[in-house]
Amino acid sequence: MNWIDHQSYIEIYTPEEFNFEECLLFLSRSKQEILHQIKDGYLYKLIKVNQELILCKIGCTQNIILVNFPITPPSKGIREEVASYIWEWFDLDTDLRVFYDAAKQDKILQGFAQKYYGLRIMCIPGLFEALSWAIIGQQINLTFAYILKKRFVENFGESLTLKGDTFWVFPNYEKIATISVEELRELQFSVRKAEYVIGIAKIMANGELTKDLLLGNQNYQQIQKSLMKIRGIGAWSADYVMMKCLHHPSAFPITDVGLHNALKVHLGLGRKPTVEEIKELSVNWGGLQAYATFYLWRSLYE
Repeated sequence: MNWIDHQSYIEIYTPEEFNFEECLLFLSRSKQEILHQIKDGYLYKLIKVNQELILCKIGCTQNIILVNFPITPPSKGIREEVASYIWEWFDLDTDLRVFYDAAKQDKILQGFAQKYYGLRIMCIPGLFEALSWAIIGQQINLTFAYILKKRFVENFGESLTLKGDTFWVFPNYEKIATISVEELRELQFSVRKAEYVIGIAKIMANGELTKDLLLGNQNYQQIQKSLMKIRGIGAWSADYVMMKCLHHPSAFPITDVGLHNALKVHLGLGRKPTVEEIKELSVNWGGLQAYATFYLWRSLYE
């Protein structure tokens, strides 16, 4: 992580292959999004560190991310945690040059790599949030998924209000481990989804499931297998979490509807490609499937 602490604000030095505006475009894809706000080119994000709620105002000029604290600057240790969170959120550890070099040789990716240059996977650093969001999004359209997430956060998350704007953090698993299925049913969660989310909260509260434990299994298949042992997590959800939270470059949610739609549009097909066809089309994406998928998703927001 490359950053400088100025006490009242911090500067994060990004790799050359970084485009803040492209990342903001992706982050602004839903008006129902509750976990960040974008105003006048700035990104506002509430982060919880060591039981403290920290509001961040994030801007960027010439590959330097500038983070201000509109309320009061937190302590040095917390400023470092904030820098670390933002570094991970924007996936700044990934060397995009590897992806771009491979994309030049691939007929599907070459145009996208140029067009969205500097776009990074917008990650979900918290494992509970990533797993919950994967479950919330199962078998419903994205609009309704965002509405469910908003209700979930407003009912069980924490918030902070500044000048009439309210900012939220995702509910923690300790809290969700104590609620009932009926409480989520009232928000229009299906019985199954309610059971899955509460079930995950309980195994995380027991210490049986942590991000560090999963990252200890560096092998793609082992991590996928560990995730799929969790009730409610199938192959798509496991790959989604590996891509967005565990930063696994080979994560490939191959059955994803958005991926299928993007390929259909890009290739001018009269129907969505089959999984077998996608396997053939992605033959050059080995070890880069996560970024290939993310750039194809981005093409849907044209």
